[in-house]
Amino acid sequence: MKTKVTFKTINKLAIPATIAGIAEPILSITDTAIVGNIKTDGLESLAAVGIVGAFLSMLIWILGQTRSAISAIISQYLGAGKIEEIKSLPAQAIFFNLILSIILLLATIFIIEEIFVLLNASGKILVFSVKYYSIRVWGFPLTLFVFAVMGIFRGLQNTYWPMLIAITGAVLNIILDFILVYGISDVLDPMNIEGAAWASLISQAVMAIMAFVLLKQKTDVSLLPQLPIHSELKRLIFMSFNLFVRALALNITLILAVREAASLGDSSVGGHTIAINLWLFSAFFIDGYGAAGNIMGGKLLGAKDYDGLWLLAKKIVLYGVLISLCLVSIGFLFYHPLGRIFSSDQAVLHSFYGVFYILILGLPINSVAFVFDGLFKGLGEMKYLRNTLIIATFLGFIPVLLINREVNMGLTGIWIGLSVWMLIRALALVWKFNRKFRPQIQKV
Repeated sequence: MKTKVTFKTINKLAIPATIAGIAEPILSITDTAIVGNIKTDGLESLAAVGIVGAFLSMLIWILGQTRSAISAIISQYLGAGKIEEIKSLPAQAIFFNLILSIILLLATIFIIEEIFVLLNASGKILVFSVKYYSIRVWGFPLTLFVFAVMGIFRGLQNTYWPMLIAITGAVLNIILDFILVYGISDVLDPMNIEGAAWASLISQAVMAIMAFVLLKQKTDVSLLPQLPIHSELKRLIFMSFNLFVRALALNITLILAVREAASLGDSSVGGHTIAINLWLFSAFFIDGYGAAGNIMGGKLLGAKDYDGLWLLAKKIVLYGVLISLCLVSIGFLFYHPLGRIFSSDQAVLHSFYGVFYILILGLPINSVAFVFDGLFKGLGEMKYLRNTLIIATFLGFIPVLLINREVNMGLTGIWIGLSVWMLIRALALVWKFNRKFRPQIQKV
């Protein structure tokens, strides 16, 4: 049956994916907002959450790329009418990914203080970072499992169950954050930053259990790895490896940005932490249409429906840009109130307000990059995505960062670098899509 590329079919996937997407960074944003308002050592706690959040995001994004690879392969087989041929693949992919996550977890837990020192954490910030990480890190394999299950659902053209999983985790995390961080009078003493870590870990555990139950009840997919090894596992591993390298380049940018901000002082890294969390929130918000492109694009490619693929690209870019313009309006309308949600420290807010406008103005460019990024994942173009990120990082962001050190623009220079980074990504993906798929349309 031919896939219809309409406003209704796109949004049936995109809206739940958007809700699920924004629920993910809400876990980090909630920690940031609540920890930033701790009465004792709130500034140091906020900086610690920012540093640990950047490092954990790196780990999760690097190994969490199996989600996109699984989704791409399943959706392509679904479009080709051969879904029965890959029933054993998801379990093998999840098992492989979880083994890697456990190895990485054990490799970092013993040297984590040294890692945070490299990120310019010191004094109380270093102490708080180690405390926060030593609890939150155990949710790492759970998150990767949830991501993989979400990839299976997406490949099957279903974003509803991932949305429910994500909403449950986000709401639970918010409730637990208030209870554990601030405590309950005469019942529970405030746990401060450690409470935020426990809130995230418990939420991740509940999401993993929910993902397991839904997968068992709503699909025929088995989570028990079986031999022989599926022939597509090799392609999935190579796709995941390319996304692994891509995520590494992406996180080099984010880690260098937080490291550079930390070198500017506590208030600067605090302001940067607020900005990067809002940036991530907007990214996941816009990425709902990228997810729709991922899901539908793979199916259309599997069916060799190039006209539908071209129409899909035009529609999801339009919708993504419109969403970004709404976010631009909200950003300028609530410019100062948004900052005060996260911190009451005037030095931190001054740093944040000094760069927030750069973040807001870059949102339409970001939307193009994020939407095409999702579409390219569905098409299996992982190698090109890898090369694009490497170029954007090493020929875009890092040179701007080096220039910033010479001209002393501080946090502003860091965010100009991030804007250049996103512009390169957007232009490269638009160029490639036009070059590869416009000729295909002329043939059909």
